[in-house]
Amino acid sequence: MDVLNHSSRKRETYQVHVTQSVLWECALGIAAITNTPIIKTLEKPADYWEELKESLPVGLLAELDFVSIKNTWKALLQLLHKRDFHDLGEFTSYIQTLPMTELTFICLPFIGSKYQEIRRRASLGEESAMKEMMKLTSDHSFFPNYIEFICQANGKRLKEHLINVMNFWYEAIIEKDSYHLQTILKTDYEMKKKMLDKMPPEELVEWATGGVSYLPEPSVHNVLLIPQYIYRPWNIEADIEGTKVFYYPISNESITPNDQYTPNNFLVLKHKALGDEVRLRIVKLLYEHDRTLQDITEKLNIGKSTIHHHLKILRAAKLVEIIDAKYSLKRIALDMLSKELELYLNQ
Repeated sequence: MDVLNHSSRKRETYQVHVTQSVLWECALGIAAITNTPIIKTLEKPADYWEELKESLPVGLLAELDFVSIKNTWKALLQLLHKRDFHDLGEFTSYIQTLPMTELTFICLPFIGSKYQEIRRRASLGEESAMKEMMKLTSDHSFFPNYIEFICQANGKRLKEHLINVMNFWYEAIIEKDSYHLQTILKTDYEMKKKMLDKMPPEELVEWATGGVSYLPEPSVHNVLLIPQYIYRPWNIEADIEGTKVFYYPISNESITPNDQYTPNNFLVLKHKALGDEVRLRIVKLLYEHDRTLQDITEKLNIGKSTIHHHLKILRAAKLVEIIDAKYSLKRIALDMLSKELELYLNQ
């Protein structure tokens, strides 16, 4: 049935906020080194992580073993979202003074506004609420075990662990390079902040994250962008009440802030991807509407393996994605090209 839309209301979207701190880098570093399945996919090579582990003090290694078993890096990130901490001392003091029930509530994952009462009851020690949270998150890779641990943890030991692992990692890894880290994180933060009023929210999120399309969803009124270096090239998504969080990989030009000629990696990838006649033909086909691989091969009369190769390049450049078994053009990414080029030329 056709619908005539005479509504004057605009489609609701979210507000984008940007923040940065070396403390996020500290917590994410702890998460990275204890995430064995993903560590080989990080930008820093496997040799870097092996050599790093060999150089770490025994006390830190013991705490990292605990992180790898219990996934307490999640608790660190949850706690860091509670306020803007100026330094590690302020953060550790905050943990020390938190009542145990409040600490438990903060560390438990946010799983939706309608489940906040269950989360609160679980933090107060109600076993049925804990089990309900575990059931609600049963399809998540580690949430059920993490929830059970947080609800049953010895408060004093948990506080000691969180404080120790942050302090030990900061002293061993962050402190010696803190000036450089603070410089590049702040550079990227300033770049993204400058674009808050120049790009629509969805466009800004896709540009900052290097291609993540995040559409507005009910009860999410804010998106928080936090630059990180240690987890490049990955974006890490998280949810807190009313907010979607993206810990996004800082751009190439932020890593070399004194070199004004370093272009953003995705800007280069996009232009390379479009610098080919076949790929431009594919883009035009997808501009018309989404298509299957078979549709594209028939339209262009080119072998399926060749078309698949070109589509891989377009996907790597975040210009094309797969939706419901069809290839779809990421129009926002295409529309942003001129703005990204202008930003690079004027930086």
